[in-house]
Amino acid sequence: MHYLRGFWPICIAAMPSNKERRKVMTFNRATMTMVQLEEALTQDRKKLNWDVHKGKVIISPAAYETSGRETNLAISSQALFDCTGSIHIGPWYMIDTRSRIYTHDHLHLGKKPLLKVQEEHGIVWQDKYIGADVWIHDGAIILYQVTHIPDGVVIGAGSVLTKNPGPYEIWAGNPARKISTRTEIDKETIEEIVNRKGFS
Repeated sequence: MHYLRGFWPICIAAMPSNKERRKVMTFNRATMTMVQLEEALTQDRKKLNWDVHKGKVIISPAAYETSGRETNLAISSQALFDCTGSIHIGPWYMIDTRSRIYTHDHLHLGKKPLLKVQEEHGIVWQDKYIGADVWIHDGAIILYQVTHIPDGVVIGAGSVLTKNPGPYEIWAGNPARKISTRTEIDKETIEEIVNRKGFS
């Protein structure tokens, strides 16, 4: 049994050649049990600025309605959810290790010491809404300015998202920009891609 740090077990058959490994590596289950989900959220929720506002992580009921699964979510226990504002999460959502979602920002204004500005005026915060089938990869940062990540969005590893993407768009980079769009694909094409030489 092998583990991805911050995730759940992956079942890998005996250690065959690289060519064979591409065909036998399978996931037991890519989604989480209720216990795994609660354990992850306990680690991820950060009470930042709770003297200003106490936000929550609010999960869509549709995340618990897939037959044969306790949840249809995959949330790393090593992500960070800034619960100054509330974060609304849709079904089939995945967030990877070291990724961070911020709901507050500081006032970087004027030439007075910024700590004094914060003492006098506080911070700004807002809620975030994340749609269905959104993937946020390793080390990505979602900044305060983002209010809505619609259905189907993919955020690349290490990206810094500063604005709202469109549905089914793929964004990457720092600052993140749109690099592609998810489109329909048939099973045969997926299998062809997986079986290409060098795919792992």
